[in-house]
Amino acid sequence: MKYDLFMAGFGGQGVLLAGNLLSYAAINEGKNVSFFPAYGVEKRGGAAMCTVVIADGEVGSPIIGRPSVGVYLNQTSLDRYGAKVKAGGLAILNSSLVECSAYDRDDLQIITIPMNRIAMELGDARMVNMVAAGAYAAASGAVQLGSLQDALKSVLPERNHRFIPANMQAIMAGAAAVKG
Repeated sequence: MKYDLFMAGFGGQGVLLAGNLLSYAAINEGKNVSFFPAYGVEKRGGAAMCTVVIADGEVGSPIIGRPSVGVYLNQTSLDRYGAKVKAGGLAILNSSLVECSAYDRDDLQIITIPMNRIAMELGDARMVNMVAAGAYAAASGAVQLGSLQDALKSVLPERNHRFIPANMQAIMAGAAAVKG
C-alpha cells in the first residue's frame, strides 16, 4: 500500500512538525517513508509545506506532482496548491481559516474541520497541526493513532514530553472530527 500527502499552511502552524510526526509514526509501524519539508524563508510566517510518502514497499521519490491527499491549513495554501490533489483524492480543509465553499472540486472527497477552533477549545491554538495529523490519520488509514503517540516521543524535544498528553488529545479530536 502507498499513501502520499501534501500538507501546506503558513509558518508557525506546525506543518513541518506534523509531517515529521506522520513520518516517524509510519517508520515505527515498519513502513518506508519519504519526508520532504519546504518553507518560505523570505518572511516570518511565510509558506510552509511538506510531502510525505508512506509505503509498504520502496518509495521512489519524495516529490509528488499530484498527491492523493492534500491538507490545507490556510486560505493562501488552498488557493495556491488546491488544484494539485489528483481526481479521486481527498482534501482536508481547516474551515477555521479556509473559505471552503470557494473550493469547487467535485472530483474528490472534501473534509472540512474547524481545526483552529478545536485547538482553541483544547486550550492551545498551536495544536492545529496535531488536529490536522489526527484528521489525516483517521481519514486515510496511513498510520494508526497509537503510532502517533509513540512518534511524539521522537519528534518533540525531551523537555516538551510533558505536552504529549495534550498533543494526543488534539490528535484524537482531529480523528473524531473526521468520523463525527
